[in-house]
Amino acid sequence: MADDESAYLSPPVQRAARLLRRIAEGDRVTNMSRTARELDISRTTLLRLLHTLEAERFIEAASGGGWRIGTALIGLAARAYGSADLTGAAAPELEALCERTGLSAHLGVLDGREVVYVLRRTPNLTFASNIRVGSRLPAHAANMGRAILAALPESEVRALFAGAPMPAATPRTATTIEALLAHLAADRAAGLAWSAGNYEATIGSVAAAVRDASGRPVAAINVSGQVASFEAPEARARIGAAVAEAAATISARLGWAGLREVA
Repeated sequence: MADDESAYLSPPVQRAARLLRRIAEGDRVTNMSRTARELDISRTTLLRLLHTLEAERFIEAASGGGWRIGTALIGLAARAYGSADLTGAAAPELEALCERTGLSAHLGVLDGREVVYVLRRTPNLTFASNIRVGSRLPAHAANMGRAILAALPESEVRALFAGAPMPAATPRTATTIEALLAHLAADRAAGLAWSAGNYEATIGSVAAAVRDASGRPVAAINVSGQVASFEAPEARARIGAAVAEAAATISARLGWAGLREVA
C-alpha cells in the first residue's frame, strides 16, 4: 500500500476489524494472552475492544465461554445481503418455493463453522419454521451447512473442522470429521442434503447449494417442515426437485453456467 494511502488508515479501526475477523473464523478469545499476542496488541487493548464491540452488539458472549459474532453485525450483514445480488436473486425463488411446496423456505450462508440464516419465507399454515433471520446453526449438523460443505474441496472441510468440537444435535449428527465427510459424500452424490430429524427430531428438510459465477458455493437454500411431509416417495421426489430447481435458478442468476465446479 502506498504511503499516502496508509496515512489515512485508522489503527483502532483496523484492530477492531482484525479482531472481528478472528472471532468470525472461530477464535472465541478464551485465551486472551494468545489472541493479544497474535494480533500484536496488549491485553488491555484487547479487553477494551471486546467490551466496546460487545456494547455495540457486534459480538456477544458465547455458551461455554468467550465471544461470537453478535446480532447487530449479523443484522448488518443480512441487510447488506438484502441489497446485494445474492438475496436479490434468491428472494423471488424462495417465495415461489414456499408456495409450491407449502413448506418454510430459507437462505443461509456459511460463517466459519456455522450457517447463518439471511432470508426466510413461511407459508400461511399453523406449522411453520420459527427460525429467524440471523439465527446460527452448526454447519456440520444443519443441512444447509452440509449442502455448502459438500460443494467445497475436502481439504477445506478438513481444515475448517481440524481440532474443532462437533457436538451432536441428535443421534443422527456426524460428530467426527470422517463421519461428516461420509455424510457430505452422500449429499454430493444425491445433489441434495436431506435431513429426517438430523437436527431436530420432528423436523424434516432438504437443502441445495447455491453457486456463484465461478462455481463456488456461496450459500444454500432449504425447505423444512414436519418429517411426515417428506416421507411419501412422491412427495420426497417432488420437494427435492423443486429445491434443486430453485437453487439452480438462483445460481444461474449469479452467473453460474453449470459447467464448472470449484476445484
